[in-house]
Formats: sequence, structure tokens, C-alpha cells
Amino acid sequence: MKKTYILSLFLALFALNTSCDDDGGTSAIPTTNGALPDFAVVAGSPAFIDLTGLNDLNLNFTVGVGVGTPASFDLKAFYLTVDGDLYGPVTLDSGVTEFPKEYTLTGTELIGSFSELTSADDIQVGDMLKLYTSYTFKDGSVLEVLNSKAEPNYYAADFNQITEFKISLDYIVSCPSDLGGNYSVVSSGTSTDGAPVNNPLVDFAYDVVVTDNGGGNYSISDGVAGVYQDWYCEPYGYCFETAGTMTDVCGDLTGTWTESFSCEINLTGTVNPDGTLSIQWENCFGDSATAVYTPQ
Repeated sequence: MKKTYILSLFLALFALNTSCDDDGGTSAIPTTNGALPDFAVVAGSPAFIDLTGLNDLNLNFTVGVGVGTPASFDLKAFYLTVDGDLYGPVTLDSGVTEFPKEYTLTGTELIGSFSELTSADDIQVGDMLKLYTSYTFKDGSVLEVLNSKAEPNYYAADFNQITEFKISLDYIVSCPSDLGGNYSVVSSGTSTDGAPVNNPLVDFAYDVVVTDNGGGNYSISDGVAGVYQDWYCEPYGYCFETAGTMTDVCGDLTGTWTESFSCEINLTGTVNPDGTLSIQWENCFGDSATAVYTPQ
């Protein structure tokens, strides 16, 4: 029933809403059916663009159709720089009638696809390659899945809730990251609340598990390394872990999540040469701590 609902929902939404004011023009022609792409990274292929290995880069991925019956698709791409520039769109392949189709994109091909990229020196950490599709239907109408601003080119209220298909494929420029594992953490911090007894907190020890989610993204079993439990268990019943997240971009760590007081926590940090992590976090109340993560 779930897949039937998704199919009906998107066919209706695309049939009604494939005309946009800022879509490049041709998709203003009403389509007889909509379409939803489905991108997938081939197993074992990188999920990011390795800044340190552009010469050996091979991005392997497939492009299929998750919903709809288009006659053909074009594979297109944007390149977004960390400085806010948008390059493209460019067409990487056109008139594809058999799908899913598998692709390999090398570092040389990536640079050669965009006139603004003249060499590897133009690639920066934080840049993003965004792959998407343009569909042509049997009636000759065209649907650009992204518009000229690299934004979704249709109105679908439930769009972000549909997880069955990946409608575009984003490759962020980063560096190899391998931070998953068990860590012993020592934290020192200050609470703005008057209730905690151990305030300021000095050299508080706690163990956490950092889980590798791929592409430099990680989950932390307790993003505040037990500090909330020490401060807020007795006065407020906060006697449980606060799951956190962080992203590693070439040794720079960042993360944001919301804890059970509905307060946002922001994390920053660095990966040190000896393998330890130096981390700082602060919440919306002004509570803050510094911590050293030592791998076990």
C-alpha cells in the first residue's frame, strides 16, 4: 500500500505542478505524467570527492527511474562552490532510453565538464557536485527535476518525507575520514543553570561510541559525553544520553542537533595529528564544554 500511495501521490503532483516560473522554459509544457529519478552510489565507490586524490577519482553511480514512464532522460550537473558560486547546468549524457544506467565519472572528466574549472587547483573543500535528471516524455514535454538555481523544480509537500528514492546525487569535496570507534572523553565545562552541583565541571571522564555513517558524517552515542547527566540528572531527571552528530571535513569538525530540553547544541572541533579529537560544544542556554576524545 505504501508504494502504491507514493506512486499515486507523485504522478498527481508532477502532472499538476511541472510548470514553474523559473525552470528554464521547456518544462512549462504540461506533461502527461511525472517522473521521479532514483540515484544510487555503486557499492564500494566513494561517497564524496577526495580532494587529495583527484587524479585517481572514480565516482561510480547508477541512474534509474523511481516513479513514472519517461521516454528518455538527460544526466545533468551543477557545481556549487564553497564561496557561493553556481556553475552549470551542464549535460553529461543525453537521450538515455534504457535505465537504470551505470556511470563512472573521473576527476579529469569532472574538471573538464565545467568551463569555470580549469585545473585541480579550482577544486576546494566544501564544494559540491550535484547530479540530476531532465526527463522527456512521449508527448515531447520536458521536466527538469532541478531548476536553474539547483532547487527542486516542482511543488510537493511530502517531498522530503519520501526516502525510497534519491532524486539527486550530491558529492561534497572533502578528505578521507576514519573516526569511527570507541573513545574515552575528558570534559570541562560550565553550566548557566544554578542547580548543578559540579559546576564548573573539571576533567569529567566518560566513554562514547562514534559511528561512521559514510562521507565524513558521524553519530555520537552521547554528544555531550555524559555532561548533561552529571549536571541535570538529579535536578531535572535528565539521566540519559544525548545523541549527537558531527561531520569531518579535512580535519575540521562541526555538528548541530537538538537535545531533550528542545535546545540546539552546536559542536566544533579538530582532528589532531595524534588521532585525538579536540571538541567544543555550546547549547542555546549558554552551557558549554571543551573535551578531548582519545580513541581506544
